[in-house]
Amino acid sequence: MLEASIALLFGLLIGSFLNVCIYRLPQDLSVVRPRSYCVACHHPIAWYDNVPVLSYVLLRGKCRYCRAAISIRYPVVELLTGVLFFVYVWRLGATPVGLKFCLYGALLVGLTFSDLEARILPDEFTLGGAAAGLLLAWFVPLKDITQDLLSIAGARWNPHWTSVAAALIGAAVPGFCLWLVGWLYLKLRHREGLGLGDVKLVAMVGAFLGLQGALLTLIVGSLAGSLIGFAYIRITHKDASTYELPFGTFLGAAAIAVSVLGW
Repeated sequence: MLEASIALLFGLLIGSFLNVCIYRLPQDLSVVRPRSYCVACHHPIAWYDNVPVLSYVLLRGKCRYCRAAISIRYPVVELLTGVLFFVYVWRLGATPVGLKFCLYGALLVGLTFSDLEARILPDEFTLGGAAAGLLLAWFVPLKDITQDLLSIAGARWNPHWTSVAAALIGAAVPGFCLWLVGWLYLKLRHREGLGLGDVKLVAMVGAFLGLQGALLTLIVGSLAGSLIGFAYIRITHKDASTYELPFGTFLGAAAIAVSVLGW
């Protein structure tokens, strides 16, 4: 429990950094410089006003200088990241597996809210995350049926390479399937219905969870996106032919749920 509690605190700090990334990466801004500032008045934020969650509560959700409202997204991202870190370490321990999933959770939180807010899935998270997942597969064996099948097919394979191969298949197959759906939609409807960012996100999930986890994420995310998206369009009376559904948000939420409930 102590290790999980420390992970919670660390997750809150990572969540604070993710908020910077969510705001700046879609605008191609540096996430390092300048230091954190109010997006309304651009006044630099002092360290005591930048404490995760607590500062938001003490400031009552408003900038100290211009009194502009601070988006509720900031404490939500911080809390969600902290809770995920707590759950992963509580269930898996402060082990390489637990740390791998903490990274996975942080990437998905950033992607989920970036797509919700800006309809952009930054390559730094998707492609960078996929590369990290493939690399970590060498050090943390991937638990996936693909790895078992590869082990049977090639009993003499180095287990590290078997794990990497399983991660690569987990990234490539679901990513290709989603890309194919988007390509067919474009050919049939003559307009884009799916962005490449969604394809990269699914590939990233597959690199971390393997084929089973990525396919489950794709199914759950698609169902949730269809049902919730349709309900939202009907309730708000938006034009279904022009409304841009944040599909990456649903995929990201599904990927988080799969990792917490199924892995």
